[in-house]
Amino acid sequence: MKSIFFILLCFITSSIHAEEPEHGFVNKSDSGVLQAWNADKNEWNDIDAFWHDFAQNNQAKSWGITDTYPQYDEVNEFDTLVIKLKQGTCLMQFYHARWRRANDVQRWHDAFNEYSACPYVFD
Repeated sequence: MKSIFFILLCFITSSIHAEEPEHGFVNKSDSGVLQAWNADKNEWNDIDAFWHDFAQNNQAKSWGITDTYPQYDEVNEFDTLVIKLKQGTCLMQFYHARWRRANDVQRWHDAFNEYSACPYVFD
């Protein structure tokens, strides 16, 4: 009887302390909105808020939200910008001498590359 109680207690304890998602993991909220796990804040954020938080805490320059890229010679490695296209927006990060989708550099969840204007940034 004691061993059954011990096993049950271990099961309950492990369920309570289940691992939280990885930083940048994406799922849908109950209302159907995509949200990303922000491990820095230990909370779910909508994608745009997740991007904003990353850009502000990236320790590189954030160029804000714009429909034009900054001059190449003014940009440094890991700078970010939210590019605005007619389809929406996408967080970009300057990496290895060119602008890339931030998700391609950071390797968050694949859903980021399908969000808003991200599928169209290279058209």
